[in-house]
Amino acid sequence: MNLPQDPFMLLSVVNMKLRDEYPSLAALVEDLQIDETELRQKLADAGFEYMEAQNQFR
Repeated sequence: MNLPQDPFMLLSVVNMKLRDEYPSLAALVEDLQIDETELRQKLADAGFEYMEAQNQFR
């Protein structure tokens, strides 16, 4: 899957998928075959951090 390059669009898509389709970030990155470190860094650069308890980036 091609994820958006814009960090705010990326945030929206990832959080929607975490909410609707995946029980964890690990499950999402495994299924979509994307690099977790790269995803976390791209969102961190925009000021977002993964909150495991909420299963979303904030």
